[in-house]
Amino acid sequence: MTGGLPGSEHACRARLIALGVSFEAMPEIDGEGACGIPYPVKVTSLGDDVGLQPAGVMNCATAEAAARLVADAAQPAASRNFGEKIEQVRHASAYVCRLRASGEKLSEHARGNALDISAFVLSDGHIVEVRKHEAADEAERLFQRAVRNAACGPFKTVLGPGTDPDHATHFHLDLAERRSGSTYCR
Repeated sequence: MTGGLPGSEHACRARLIALGVSFEAMPEIDGEGACGIPYPVKVTSLGDDVGLQPAGVMNCATAEAAARLVADAAQPAASRNFGEKIEQVRHASAYVCRLRASGEKLSEHARGNALDISAFVLSDGHIVEVRKHEAADEAERLFQRAVRNAACGPFKTVLGPGTDPDHATHFHLDLAERRSGSTYCR
């Protein structure tokens, strides 16, 4: 399925392979209206031994940013805070043709440009849900803060618990292009 891919897509997919990401190339998704992904990938892991559950359809750049976040920030934070490795990342949403919760603009999910992470499953079976953690959950709070802070930069939008009720149980991570070139992290 790589025939006809632009060079940037070939390069991105080569980087996914180097990161240990398991994915399958898919045909173009031409959704209703402006929804769709020209060169989608169906991702089943975000790196060696880190499953993505369920499999998520997204563009290559989103898959790469998520895999780098796991490798560069989430795995070290899991080791530091729990003495464990992440074995699985659970997500609540990847590609879906829909408007933002406000109903005003098309969601970045509708372009395969976003991933909503809801939990991390550690090698000992412990599940770290993305949510507001109580003071007694110090390791979870520190882990979640580290992942959220590291996501801001590679991703252009980072929303999560404390942002608003719509993001109380997951990290919304997207690569939205902004006129100012800045990031929006809350």
